[in-house]
Amino acid sequence: MKKIMMLAVVALSFIGCNKETATNANADKTASNSTGFKTAYIDTEELMKEYQEFKDFEAKFKTMSEKMKNELDADARKFQNDVLDLQKNAQSKGMEWAQKRQAELERRQQTLTQKEQNYMQKFQEESAVERDSMVSRMKKFIKDYGKEKGYDYIYGTGDAASVLYGKEEYNLTKKILALLHKQYEEKTGKKVEVKEETKKEEVKKTETKK
Repeated sequence: MKKIMMLAVVALSFIGCNKETATNANADKTASNSTGFKTAYIDTEELMKEYQEFKDFEAKFKTMSEKMKNELDADARKFQNDVLDLQKNAQSKGMEWAQKRQAELERRQQTLTQKEQNYMQKFQEESAVERDSMVSRMKKFIKDYGKEKGYDYIYGTGDAASVLYGKEEYNLTKKILALLHKQYEEKTGKKVEVKEETKKEEVKKTETKK
């Protein structure tokens, strides 16, 4: 039987670029180019890393992965012990017993292999559905935020970066993260702990605006 591998938590993919026509809105300080476009950007890598719902998603499927692995490992150990028992007792219990026992173990091996494949498929499908749902909700949130605040463009950085440089004052990451956390707290009733350095940055920005 093939070696049972640890199930990996599905990597998360996220946002490339969101484009919306500007609407009238009072907005925070943003970039405006010579044509009057109002733009900003979001560090999508930081957003995925710090957003509590993504952390909960990873924790949930890590637990699921470990549970599946432990169960499959237990099945594999029992199977291996039965194989050793067959090898040990084949001669003393006779050819007929050994043949029946071997046939039984072969069927069990096929069953265990199928069980592992089913677990992998279930893990991948469930994690993909939940991940895609989160990404869709986040995209919609940013899209709605962009419309409300009157942005022409909100760019996303990350693996598929579309922003090579941007002034920090046009970085919406912390603001969007805070709003998403507020929404997540209202949805789940779970208090999100914000890193101390993030709190300091928000205080600094507030003082600067004053």
